[in-house]
Amino acid sequence: MILDSFKLDDKVVLITGAGRGLGRAMALRFANCGADIVAAARTVAQLEETADLVRKIGRKCLVVPTDVGESDQCNAMVAAAIKEFRRVDVMVNNAGIGEDSFGKPIEKISDEEWHRGIDVNLSSQFYCARAVIPHMVAAKRGKIINVASGYGLRGGKHNYMYACAKGAILQLTRSLALTYADNNIQTNCIVPGIFPHNEAMMKFFKGGKFIPIGRPGQDEDVGPLAIFLASDASNHVNGELIIIDGGGLAGGIIPTGVVPSNS
Repeated sequence: MILDSFKLDDKVVLITGAGRGLGRAMALRFANCGADIVAAARTVAQLEETADLVRKIGRKCLVVPTDVGESDQCNAMVAAAIKEFRRVDVMVNNAGIGEDSFGKPIEKISDEEWHRGIDVNLSSQFYCARAVIPHMVAAKRGKIINVASGYGLRGGKHNYMYACAKGAILQLTRSLALTYADNNIQTNCIVPGIFPHNEAMMKFFKGGKFIPIGRPGQDEDVGPLAIFLASDASNHVNGELIIIDGGGLAGGIIPTGVVPSNS
């Protein structure tokens, strides 16, 4: 049956940023498809909430508090997953941060702000891939799912670290995909559009009124795409950037709030 290729029975999925938002939503979707979860993030209380929800579904969940901006913590995270489950079948590089310096002119941005934005959003995905790939090579299979942003494909005013990091994730995805294709490891990238998580973001993006389908994304929208990329259904999909934004990029400048005139 075709649906059998989407099953994740007894797979082990490691998700960073799993304490809330997209990470938690993906963790629950994976668990519903039969996977056990390794949940990583900085905030333990949020991770425990995710773990409780996964366990209620009937799957195992290992909580690993991790600051993905630190390479030694990424190494320890993967080591903990291997110790508990003996393997990692799917690595989801989801963790990231926005910019505390958003709106600052470039001359006001400190070295520390620059490095933190790049390290948490970009270096973290490199660190996690570096830690997990040797185990996938040994197993002769694996899936890596990176999460970028529409800002990786377009610029943003006063948006430096976030946009630069998300753009570089696209290239990291392609390089990993090409390098490890002959090891039966597929690396792909989910590129979300506008997924607001609070009222301030909803207001900033005008409630999604300029998105062609008429609404912003919801965390649950990403789960089915992640399931596809984690499953055998995507075994011939490698190095791809899959945009999930309600048609925003297809509409060019529309998501910026500028509606082109038809006259």
